[in-house]
Amino acid sequence: MLDDADDIHPLFHGAPKGLEFRKLRKRLVQQAREAIETYGMAVPGDRWLVCLSGGKDSYTLLAVLHELKWRGLLPVDLLACNLDQGQPGFPATVLPDFLSRMGVPHRIDYQDTYSVVIDKIKPGGTMCSLCSRLRRGNLYRIAREEGCSTVVLGHHRDDLLETFFMNLFHGGRLATMPPRLLNEDGDLFVARPLAFVAESDCDKFARSMGYPIIPCDLCGSQEGLQRAQVKKLLDDWEARTPGRRQVMFRSLMNVRPSHLADPALFDFAALLRGSFETAENPPQLRDAD
Repeated sequence: MLDDADDIHPLFHGAPKGLEFRKLRKRLVQQAREAIETYGMAVPGDRWLVCLSGGKDSYTLLAVLHELKWRGLLPVDLLACNLDQGQPGFPATVLPDFLSRMGVPHRIDYQDTYSVVIDKIKPGGTMCSLCSRLRRGNLYRIAREEGCSTVVLGHHRDDLLETFFMNLFHGGRLATMPPRLLNEDGDLFVARPLAFVAESDCDKFARSMGYPIIPCDLCGSQEGLQRAQVKKLLDDWEARTPGRRQVMFRSLMNVRPSHLADPALFDFAALLRGSFETAENPPQLRDAD
């Protein structure tokens, strides 16, 4: 056991003793804490709805947030939530049994969105977009019912990078999943505390802990998805130049509007010869007539 039973949350009981795992665990906790602080995610006294799919990323999210709270570093209340979307063969008892055994406060909500997706999407079509929209709507509803201010998702660094390139290649815009955002109704925040965490670390952690991982057979079984293509591209780059993913991710935190081409973000027409523009002192956008 990595920690005494009374020294850490039950989610970490039985953790491997090796130095490699200790470093992994420390890195995950530090990176999540850094993201939470960098983007101002935690408001003392708030309640977070921590969304679980049963995949490696959501288990990592759950464990890291509970360690931060256990250590007194996360001043919010945590409520785990799984939305059972009615997928055939989904092991409905796995997550509630696991959460009860770990002593994690939770809510399991059943909504058959699977039938809606199957009815609306033609055979061979991509289900992920509609499935995500339906899931998001239900999670917002649950958050409101439970008095939660923030819906917390397990998207990691690689998810943010893949989304950036999908928007670049297919959407014609520079955008990704923000680490923190306000929903359209303006009453709920969405937070991604694993924004600085590598997917490979989530996988190593969840498997090392022996968490009961549930695969997503609805989306994961479809061939040729745009996200899968982008993931392969990033994998190839990383294989040729280790560390490339982290360099690309840093660029999302180091944006220079004056070196792009969006006149809504930078007033190119206001540039004057003899002036000197810096990132700290850019030309101001003019008010619209």
